[in-house]
Amino acid sequence: MEEDLKTSAKGQILSIRDLPTLPKVLDEVSRLVQNPNTSIEAIAKVISRDQVLSAKVLKMVNSPVYGFPGRISSIQHSLVLLGFNVIRGVIISTSVFDIMSKAMEGLWEHSVGCALATGLVARQAKLKDPEEFSVCGLLHDLGKVVAAVQLPELHKAVGEAVRTQDLRWFEAEKAVLGFGHDRINAWLAQHWHLPPTIKEAMSSHHNPERAQFYPQHAAATHVGDFIVRVFEYGNGGDDQAVPLSESALKILGLKLTDLDCILDGFSDNLGEVSGVNFAPEDAAPGKGKGN
Repeated sequence: MEEDLKTSAKGQILSIRDLPTLPKVLDEVSRLVQNPNTSIEAIAKVISRDQVLSAKVLKMVNSPVYGFPGRISSIQHSLVLLGFNVIRGVIISTSVFDIMSKAMEGLWEHSVGCALATGLVARQAKLKDPEEFSVCGLLHDLGKVVAAVQLPELHKAVGEAVRTQDLRWFEAEKAVLGFGHDRINAWLAQHWHLPPTIKEAMSSHHNPERAQFYPQHAAATHVGDFIVRVFEYGNGGDDQAVPLSESALKILGLKLTDLDCILDGFSDNLGEVSGVNFAPEDAAPGKGKGN
């Protein structure tokens, strides 16, 4: 009976293609990118057709999350500075969170905070393209949103297990569903043809030592997630504190003194990041440690 439930849940999650989560403009842009002769101007023009989406993208890319606060005035400029993969990640996250239920209130704030922290970790570790690491942080909990929409009853059961059994959200998912949001993230990344670096971070941020190909992306996201929990910014569904993985710091070549610098940087920028809420339709920031 339990296995039947898990099989059914997996099937419902895999029908993600039925969700009206991604705007048609993203499909059109993806096709353009596959043509080596396509210009940045042409891609920017397609994205700019959707005024609401463009406004959200510009609001996000001008936050401290990507290291260019207040300096990007157009979609074309965004593409030049950040690249298509970063812009695509922002479009996906803002589109999926648009359908977020009240059950995941505070998760957007947790995700934006994790994006900021993960980017700071990458910069402290002197990793290439820290903006892409920020996207890893931004997308790390999308599986929770999809589970809330696709499996509302089971999602409620996960929340109940968190409350009554004092479990982390990740542990409760595995108890109720048979798998966690890390597995859902892997399916989503595959479905949306995300780069393997981002896919591995999304699917291995809880266990960065298990990342096979891009452990630095998974480790940076893990540390970013830990930092957001330290500051209790946003809400990942539970209030459990999770120990920082020593292997994550080792993978990144960071020491605890480096972590102090990252925490200071996060504290300095948190006020500005808290303004990246997509009012009026989005939920207000929630408090509580994320996961």
